[in-house]
Amino acid sequence: MRAEIKTVGIVQGVGFRPFIYRIATANNLKGYVRNRGDAGVEIIIEGKEQDIKRFLKDLEDKKPPLARIYKTLIHYTRETENFTKFTILKSSETRELTGSVIPPDIAICNECLEELRNPANPRYNYFFITCTNCGPRYTTIRQLPYDRQNTTMQDFEMCELCKKEYADPTNRRLHAQTVACPKCGPKAYLKTNKGQPMPHKDPIREAGRLLEAGNVLAIKGYGGFHVATATTRNEPIQRLRRVKHRAQKPFAIMARNLETIRSFAKVSLKEAETLLSYSKPIVLLDKAENYYLSKLIAPGLHNIGVMLPYTGLHVMLFDQVKEPAFVMTSANPPSEPIVTDNTEALRTLGSTVDYFLFHNREIAQRCDDSVIRLHDKKISFIRRSRGYAPAPISLKSSFRKCVLGVGAEENVTSCILLRDKAFISQYVGDVENLETFTFLKKTIHHLMMLTNTKIDAVACDLHPKFATTKLAQEIANEAGCSVLLVQHHHAHILSLMGEHSLDEIVGIACDGYGYGTNGKPWGGEILQCSRDRFKRVCHLQEQPMIGSDLATRYPLRMAAGILRGVAVDVEDWLLANSKHLPHGKEEAQTILKQLDSEHSPPTTTSCGRILDAVAAILDICHERTYQGEPAMKLESVATHGHDALKLEPETKSGILNTTNIVRAVFEAKNKLSAANLAYSTQSYLAKGLARLAVEAAQKTGINTIGFSGGVAYNKNIMLAIKKHVEKNGVKFYVHEVLPAGDGGISFGQTLAVAISDDYRN
Repeated sequence: MRAEIKTVGIVQGVGFRPFIYRIATANNLKGYVRNRGDAGVEIIIEGKEQDIKRFLKDLEDKKPPLARIYKTLIHYTRETENFTKFTILKSSETRELTGSVIPPDIAICNECLEELRNPANPRYNYFFITCTNCGPRYTTIRQLPYDRQNTTMQDFEMCELCKKEYADPTNRRLHAQTVACPKCGPKAYLKTNKGQPMPHKDPIREAGRLLEAGNVLAIKGYGGFHVATATTRNEPIQRLRRVKHRAQKPFAIMARNLETIRSFAKVSLKEAETLLSYSKPIVLLDKAENYYLSKLIAPGLHNIGVMLPYTGLHVMLFDQVKEPAFVMTSANPPSEPIVTDNTEALRTLGSTVDYFLFHNREIAQRCDDSVIRLHDKKISFIRRSRGYAPAPISLKSSFRKCVLGVGAEENVTSCILLRDKAFISQYVGDVENLETFTFLKKTIHHLMMLTNTKIDAVACDLHPKFATTKLAQEIANEAGCSVLLVQHHHAHILSLMGEHSLDEIVGIACDGYGYGTNGKPWGGEILQCSRDRFKRVCHLQEQPMIGSDLATRYPLRMAAGILRGVAVDVEDWLLANSKHLPHGKEEAQTILKQLDSEHSPPTTTSCGRILDAVAAILDICHERTYQGEPAMKLESVATHGHDALKLEPETKSGILNTTNIVRAVFEAKNKLSAANLAYSTQSYLAKGLARLAVEAAQKTGINTIGFSGGVAYNKNIMLAIKKHVEKNGVKFYVHEVLPAGDGGISFGQTLAVAISDDYRN
């Protein structure tokens, strides 16, 4: 009997063919297995019927831990070719099936780590040690099928040892495309910031010593460069902030091990599990009471982003130093993507760092580190990238057409929705310059190639001037398909609905900005959503934005606009705090004149802008130097407070009055602590939003409420909304596998198209 099998899923680059070889020979079957050009795997087996049945059961039950089988196509026949054995054949270029994809990059496994430390092993102290269970995948692939010649490892011809292991069915490096050793694999080396070689027999450990001594280094990893320095010294971090123009933005750090992390941060069991997972993301952890690292790493924040070493190189950096952790932040010029090329790194980072730790393996796809925060023992993705992308999200619904979502403008990802899978790209960033825009275009086309898809429709943000809106039209013209513009907050809620397979929901969408259907800036919305439509049922009070975009950068402008005419001494207060404005008192006077003008300023319902205004009133943050800064610092201050104001939310006609809380904070700022007032602000907004959402749910008979948007990362606000909603007997949902912020927008955009009658299965 003969079975012709085709598998679709994550089945290349995960040790799948060696696995098939083992279970085929164990079940006395003959035939072959080979990779296909569509990222799938083809299997032909011949033998007794009961042996084939056992094989198919093993295929499902014993597959490699990183493998994911989405579909198995089987054709039985009595015709046979009388194979004499089972073999792994050279890959086929056939591109017939859609929906398979290359796995994410995987952190170094324990077996490779043991070999790295074993003096008797030929890969002892080799930084690029990998096997079928670990190493770069997505960042090394150029084209399909996933064979060595189609990756950036093609430049490294295998030595006899590596060839032998690569061909040995009993070795875990059987057909491991990144297999290498010190004789034949990539090499690491040091250079000065002028590009001058620094010969050293142990360049990686020397780099660790340079970091501990207070130097700043650019270090090449799997998906791009990091900029690194010591975490216990202030001077190099101050210098790094100066040259990178990052006055306040927190830096991620890499610690030597979990025990070390526990010496400066609080780590729950779930957080530890996430830190140790094969994805090795950055996890936001609360600082411990005895926190001893530099305060300049995450200034004004109660938490810190920490990850563990995920490559052999990272592990070796810590070998001969006492430093507990290193700053390890993405190396990129302002508003540009992470740097990947050695020459580019010298050009763009030479004035920033003292030394470079290079390796000579090319990076095919740039990929930033993933960032996760845990809420109530559940994962909350802030950035879904290395270790996760491009592995798809599995959906309970299936759709007939293939849809591309291109994201919004900030924290952009792209998404391809294909049947019951959403393939979401790595983090791209803020698409505000040519470099990032080009990166997004390349990422989209690469994802289309990997999944072997042809786009039937494109979805983008409603904002007519976003670069992604223009890109969507460009791609649609090339593909000969239509474009659908999706309202920003509707996409947020659709993303949540799709993640949890919900048909209807009352969705709370809160963030800094989204283009509303009325042409105004939204950001504090309650939407009634079904599968194919939405209605804006409630929102925060509209507040003036003096200076429009300037009000997003300098929150004093928002505070003055909200308070003018409702609180005493606002004029004197603004003038007294004018030092926090770029042009001082002159600018403050201009703001006051604009407030008194007959011409109405633009308004916004943004929840983020309310949090910004309170942060300015409480002298917590007067300038937004990175996205979400005032609100994040307000949250940190609030961790030490309680609801001292106990102000009951005022709602009228579905609108939550936000002037009340801002005025109350202003009037109490000299009487109550900043911590209590910060907490009171969050409590007011949470209670008000939850109350409006529950009322909307009760009116419509919808028993489901969800929370999405960047404000959903705020732990206090999220938990307070959850408590109020569930107290009223309503189910509550937040994101668990997708970012609540704009990184999840592209998925929501695709659903807006896919759930229409024309596209639903």
